[in-house]
This record gives sequence, structure tokens and C-alpha cells, in this order.
Amino acid sequence: MKAPAGALRGGVGTPADVERDRRFMAAALAFGWRNQGLTWPNPSVGAILVQTIGGVPVVVGRGVTGHGGRPHAEAVAIAEAGEAARGATAYVTLEPCAHVGRGPPCADALITARVGRVVTAMSDPDPRVADAGHARIAAAGIPVTTGVLAAAASLAHAGHLSRVTRFRPHVCLKFAVSADGAIGRQGAGQVPISGALSRAYAHVMRAEHDAILVGIGTALADDPQLTCRLPGMMDRTPVRVVIDAEAALPVTSFLVRSAREHPVMVFVGSDAPPERVAALFEAGVAIRVADRLAGRIDLADVLFQLSQHGLGRIMVEGGARLAAGLLEADLVDEAVIVRTPFVVGADPVVAFPGPTPETGPGGLVAAERRRLGDDLMTRYVRPSFLKGE
Repeated sequence: MKAPAGALRGGVGTPADVERDRRFMAAALAFGWRNQGLTWPNPSVGAILVQTIGGVPVVVGRGVTGHGGRPHAEAVAIAEAGEAARGATAYVTLEPCAHVGRGPPCADALITARVGRVVTAMSDPDPRVADAGHARIAAAGIPVTTGVLAAAASLAHAGHLSRVTRFRPHVCLKFAVSADGAIGRQGAGQVPISGALSRAYAHVMRAEHDAILVGIGTALADDPQLTCRLPGMMDRTPVRVVIDAEAALPVTSFLVRSAREHPVMVFVGSDAPPERVAALFEAGVAIRVADRLAGRIDLADVLFQLSQHGLGRIMVEGGARLAAGLLEADLVDEAVIVRTPFVVGADPVVAFPGPTPETGPGGLVAAERRRLGDDLMTRYVRPSFLKGE
């Protein structure tokens, strides 16, 4: 990727300077991550202002995108820094915006604050920005460096990048696999394959996504809650989405009964029984009509509609059929697979073929491994994410 006019690609200065940029960008990425799942339709950006005091770099301001997308991270960091923002280096995980939306451009805010330098992880492909933010800051005489920890930023902002370049959300499959290769047991509802720590981690993942997607088969078999039930985090329950061509989701299900507390969106076919659709709507469920493809709900159309609704990060917890459909259509960007010592035994629901310790489903590659008690979690991503593309 070529740097915009007046900006430099990462790796500027002495090795110590480069390492300092990487260290503070890592801090900005970590700070920005805390609001993942809360900022849609905007990405959760992190910004840190660093001032050199007595020869020592000191953080004088921090910001993260607010709930619902406002205020922007740069504005929060500048406000916290006050006069100390002048001459500081601003580390921002995504190119500052240059357009007028619900607030003034962040590029202008940095210029007005008279920061001494701006370092970003990556350009913003949103056509309203697209290096205009970098160019505006550089034109004001402020040095700009971009591309610092770009690969990490591409994962942090994967939902936003996917929405503006592919017109669909970033899709993450999550499932647990038993020692005998099963993801459940036929007719047994929810089977706790993974351990307590893995289940808690799954709730953290829910909190970090904009929506959870399941198929009607899972909704009927398990009557799931799909909420974030960690102490103090119930308010981080994402939008719960069900693909339900025939509007078969019972109004007595937990999802429908809790729809007014935590949003539920159901995608139905145009030929779904109108009385069932009406019953769901009256219970507080948001109804969306999706196209059909070969007699089934078109998953690409579902994802397009979710992106138009502002949802950028989707976690799929549905069964093997939904996962296989998404993989077949090349709509999966990330997979989190938890391998456990639990043995399902008789009547297993077999995981779809493909995942190995190194290669995940759909050609995804291993990017992270983590022990969760007796379980092993492996995160797989598209190879392009590891390159910051």
C-alpha cells in the first residue's frame, strides 16, 4: 500500500523510535478494543496522545469510540489531554476522518489541537476518508506516519473494513469440538462440550461482536438465550439474529420473550406464513425479508442487509448446516474452534470436515492458540489478515 501524499509508511527514525511507535500503537489498539461490539455502525477506534516530558514519553490523553459511534476516539483523547495535546504525538488505530458526519472531522480536531505528529495503523478505505484525513493533516504541516501494526489493526477493524469494501460484515464462526469430533448430540439440545473457562470466553466473544447469528434449527433444538451473562456485562448482549425462512420461531421461545430487552432480528422468506410473521413482529422481533437461493435463504443477502443496518462484526453460533452454508459461499473470515477432551459418544452431531491444528475451515490459517483450562482454543483467519491487507 502506497502512503498518501505527505505521509510516511511505518518504520520511521531510529530503531528506538520505531519500537516506541509500535509500543504506543499496541496500547492504542488495546484501548480501542474495549468497546468492540458497542460502537456500531462505527468502528471502535483507539487514540493515545503521548507527550515527551523530561525526555520520557508520557501518555497525556486516551480515547476510544463511544457507544453508538460517538464521540470519536480522537476527540476524547484531545479533551482529556487539554493543553498537553499541543506538540504531542497522536497514535490512532485508524485514519482520522476528514468528512462532516454527526460531528466535525477528526483530522481538523488534531490540527486545531496543534499536535506535533500523527501516527496511524492504517488508512480508512471508507470513500468519505480514503487517505483524505492523512492528506489534510500533512497539508497542515504535521508529520504523518502510517502502517504501524497494520496487520493487528486490520483484525481490530475487520468489521468496518468488510462493511465498506465488501458490503457485508466480518463473519466469525465459533464452535467447540469434542475429542471424538462432535459438536453436539442428536436430540439432546445443548450439550456442554467445553469447560467453564471456555464457556466464559464465549460470552466475552459475544460482548465483542455486534450480532450473533444462528439458524432456526439451533433456535428450535436449544432454545438458546444468546446473551452475554458474565457479571456486569449483560448490557453488552449483541443483536441476536435468526435465519428462519418459515417464521417458525415460537413466540414462547426465550429469544422472542426477551426481544424487547435485547434486540432480536429474524430473516424470513417472502412466502413465510403471514400470521407467524405478524406474531413475531407483535412480540417485538424485527423482521427482515431475505432472498432465496436454491430454495434456501440467501446467506449473502442476509449479510448484505446486516451490513446496511450498520452491523460489522458477526459471530455465528449456529449448527453445522449454517456453518457449512457460509463456508460453501466463502463468507467466513475467522473461526474460533475450541477442542475439548469431552467425549460425546452415541448419536453425535459431527463437525463438518476441514479444520486441522494448522489449517482451519475454508482455507483459514491459524493465528492464535490459547489454553482455556483443559480446552485448546485456536483462532483461524484469512491469510490476508496476517499481512494487514
